[in-house]
Amino acid sequence: MWRRFQAAWVARRAAVDSRAPAPTGGTSRAPEGQILYAIGDIHGEVGLLRSLLSEIVTDWALHGRAAGVTPILVYIGDYIDRGPDSRGVIDLLLSNPLPEFRSHWLLGNHEAALLDFLQDPVGGAAWLDFGGLATLLSYGVRPLFSGSAAERARALRDDLAARLPPEHLAFLGSLERMVVYGDYAFVHAGVRPGRALADQALEDMLWIRAPFLESPRRHEKTVVHGHTIVPAVDRRPNRIAIDTGAYTSGLLSAIALQGGDVRVLTARRAVGGAKTADELPSAVI
Repeated sequence: MWRRFQAAWVARRAAVDSRAPAPTGGTSRAPEGQILYAIGDIHGEVGLLRSLLSEIVTDWALHGRAAGVTPILVYIGDYIDRGPDSRGVIDLLLSNPLPEFRSHWLLGNHEAALLDFLQDPVGGAAWLDFGGLATLLSYGVRPLFSGSAAERARALRDDLAARLPPEHLAFLGSLERMVVYGDYAFVHAGVRPGRALADQALEDMLWIRAPFLESPRRHEKTVVHGHTIVPAVDRRPNRIAIDTGAYTSGLLSAIALQGGDVRVLTARRAVGGAKTADELPSAVI
């Protein structure tokens, strides 16, 4: 099944013109009559997500609902791992909590790693060491302490596959890799500078860091991305970083793009709130 999902991602192209020239300057703008919202990496923080969705609804009510402005909501990926309730996050997303919004769910590297693990538990076992254990626990899968590493990985995969609801697997397989609205492109990690948006490699869109983060080059669109943690939403001339490390900082962030304006919306975990993966047992594989 994962191979079919992977083939679908490769076939899915960003809705952009690869011949479009890179911007030469000026303020990026959202399309007229729309507000574009983007939520950073959630990582199992379902309580923060609920709070942030409430903030987004309030923002829409203040800035466009009465005027008939269409709200667009992009989730930037990494819904699972590290935080306390990956399953709860997927359940909430599947409930379509903001039905009046046009929503897009992007693929993050952590969702891709989970799907790799389901396909090849031995080759994909590294996922357990960078947050996957928290996801297993949220689905009721417990660590194993006997057998070889390969045997444990296969047993964990089999247990997860048995417990993962079909609608969750279908959701993970349907995630988009990039969406474009107006002067903005939304993607999980970033893009390869100098390459047309329509020609970006999936590996870069899920994993890229330094070549993208350190480049001052203007892209075809201003890139809104997560993946790399920043202490607060970081707006640059060529990109906007919105992953504020919810699972470790307790801060989940979003932006609202309207005309040429950028508004920052946040939800913060109360002191003494839910434990993160840093406080959960280490993976045993």
